[in-house]
Amino acid sequence: MGLIDRMSTVVKAKINKVLDKFEDPRETLDYSYEKQLELLQNVKRGVAEVTTAKKRLELQKVKLEENIQKLDEQARDALKAGREDLTRIALTRKTTSQAEIGSLEKQIADIAKEQEKLMATEKSLSAKVETFRSTKETIKAQYSAAEAQVKITESVSGISEEMSDVGLAVQRAQDKTETMKARASALDELVEAGTLEDVTGGTKDDIDRELSKIKSKSEVDEQLEALKKEMGK
Repeated sequence: MGLIDRMSTVVKAKINKVLDKFEDPRETLDYSYEKQLELLQNVKRGVAEVTTAKKRLELQKVKLEENIQKLDEQARDALKAGREDLTRIALTRKTTSQAEIGSLEKQIADIAKEQEKLMATEKSLSAKVETFRSTKETIKAQYSAAEAQVKITESVSGISEEMSDVGLAVQRAQDKTETMKARASALDELVEAGTLEDVTGGTKDDIDRELSKIKSKSEVDEQLEALKKEMGK
């Protein structure tokens, strides 16, 4: 049983993690606010219904009071006319109406208490809903700001990574350029030294190179003799 409980806890944790990934707290807050508004509307509807019922009973009481006054007048008129039988009927009906009024007054008092309770509940709930609405909007604004900051930071991080890659590419290009320049310089030296054949020179062969060496040696000898004469003077 312990293993099953642990597996259940792990599964619930994973489900909560998945749900948390896709849950937008702003939508959750708006949904909670809508539910609270629905509850508040139900309470207001209850207050309206109780108030209507109370008003209906009060109207019945007014009618009974008017009827009692009428029956009292009828009893007096019947007695004046010597009709005690009619007087008894009027007084009986009056007594019945007075009893009905007593019952209505009790019902009206009970409904009035219920009305007061519902109105107090409505007032308290309305204040709580308004407080929740203010808190909700504040949290939503904070979440939106944080979300924007995260997106900006992620964008900057992405740009930094791209710039780092660009920097590496530039460094590699510079290294390759330096290597190529060094290689070109070395090839020029080899060509000048005769180690490599200058393919751009056209028809230069072994004889031409030997003649060039002789000519170069002759020029060196001439410069040497001129230097000796200059030093001898």
